[in-house]
This record gives sequence, C-alpha cells and structure tokens, in this order.
Amino acid sequence: MKFVVHEDCIGCNLCALTCPEVFSMNDNEKAQAIEGEVASEHQQKAIKAMQQCPVAAIERTE
Repeated sequence: MKFVVHEDCIGCNLCALTCPEVFSMNDNEKAQAIEGEVASEHQQKAIKAMQQCPVAAIERTE
C-alpha cells in the first residue's frame, strides 16, 4: 500500500500529526508521503490520516 498527496493539499499538517511515519511537511509547507510501500504496522494510521484530510488531497494506491 502506498499513498500520494496531491497538489490540492492546503498544508494543514493534520496527516503528519496523525501518522508521522508516513506523512511529513515539505519545504513548501505542503504534505508529502514517503516513497514506497507503507509498513503494515503504519497502514491503519495512514488510512485514518487520509480519511481526515479536509480537502481529500491524499490518495491510496496499491
């Protein structure tokens, strides 16, 4: 399971606070997801972060 943050991100930091193992803020104050597969122990938190995104800027890919 992988995650992608789209350009719709408003930089609210909610995803990085919810699941810092997968999401972080970049130099442009926008969220970014780690590259590659998310470890199984972090997948539920990453899904929660995706679902809580106020602008639905996070997408899960397989």
